[in-house]
Amino acid sequence: MSLVSMHSLRGTLLAVCAATALTAMAQPAEPVKVGLLSTLSGPGAGLGVDIRDGFQLAVKLAGNKLGGRPAEVVVADDQASPDVGRQTADRLVKRDKVDFMTGIVFSNVMLAVGAPTFAAQTFYVSANAGPSQYAGEQCNPYFFSASYQNDNMHEAAGQVVQDKGFKRVALIAPNYPAGKDALTGFKRFFKGEVASESLPALNQLNFGTELSQLRASKADAVYIFLPGGMGINFIKQFVAAGLSKDMTLFGPGFSGDEDVIKAVGEPMLGMFNTSQWAHDMDNAANKKFVAEFEKEYGRLPTLYAAQGYDAAQLINAAVRDTKGKLDDKAAVRKALEAAKFDSVRGAFKFNTNHFPIQDYYLRVITKDSKGRVTNRLMGSVLKKHADAYVAQCKMPA
Repeated sequence: MSLVSMHSLRGTLLAVCAATALTAMAQPAEPVKVGLLSTLSGPGAGLGVDIRDGFQLAVKLAGNKLGGRPAEVVVADDQASPDVGRQTADRLVKRDKVDFMTGIVFSNVMLAVGAPTFAAQTFYVSANAGPSQYAGEQCNPYFFSASYQNDNMHEAAGQVVQDKGFKRVALIAPNYPAGKDALTGFKRFFKGEVASESLPALNQLNFGTELSQLRASKADAVYIFLPGGMGINFIKQFVAAGLSKDMTLFGPGFSGDEDVIKAVGEPMLGMFNTSQWAHDMDNAANKKFVAEFEKEYGRLPTLYAAQGYDAAQLINAAVRDTKGKLDDKAAVRKALEAAKFDSVRGAFKFNTNHFPIQDYYLRVITKDSKGRVTNRLMGSVLKKHADAYVAQCKMPA
């Protein structure tokens, strides 16, 4: 081969290598796929919609990316059904091959979805449901709660009712895992007398029987955990029955949240509720979230929306800190455990069972400077609070 030919060949090879490198650089990164499975129909639909909207807002504000990689959010409806949830989760992890799962509202659905998700070694970042089983003996390296453990808000409420000196309290919560966790949590901190205890069916909307029991109980306070349409209907019926004149109503953040306030209005003025978050919390991340949520959706965010937003922020941090190497499960787990993101609730830290250690606050429903009926933060109830089940968790390596 002549010297000219050798130079020509070398030039061609260099050109091919350069073109290959440019092509590789031009290839877009594989998207981070998130299966957002939530309740988007039926009486609980508003809760799932808020989680979805909060999550998608965080993704949008990050340039439709998670950890610098393009984000693909696959939204699906679990219809508040454990069977539908399990089947849909199986499809999302096997057919759609999502990298993360999130979105579930109800704990009975979460307990059904866990099996196919964990078996596929897919990380689940909860934007709401926090069943006691996953905090304790069934804790799992692939489950992380970006919200709370089910008992926690109710523990804070029990403390508030105790501190305010009420002696006889009537309790009402749905007959499903989170409802039972709720009453367990409340009674862990309230030391007075439980005048009556009702467990209506999940998504029940008529409370004639429960209101009759309340009237007969002679309770001086009522504690409810009735998510979504349940809470809206109960409070309307409670006030219409005249019971609000004789009994003080308390609830967790869910039962006194912006969606319930919007539907019920002024009859909710003066209701106390407990939460790990409030829209008037004074930190930069929260101020940005609330302003951007109002701008995007034209309404104040709920606790569910805040949790959806934080779930996205946690996933974003994990993808960022692993440099997008999501096949390295140990590295992803470590990055999730580190939780290096700015939560809307302020400081955020995971316990060894992958549930948060966090503060819980008292809110009261009042009118703000704009005349809106809404929540106002009053102060903290429980500081750096851990759940009651962590000692039962033997987290697999």
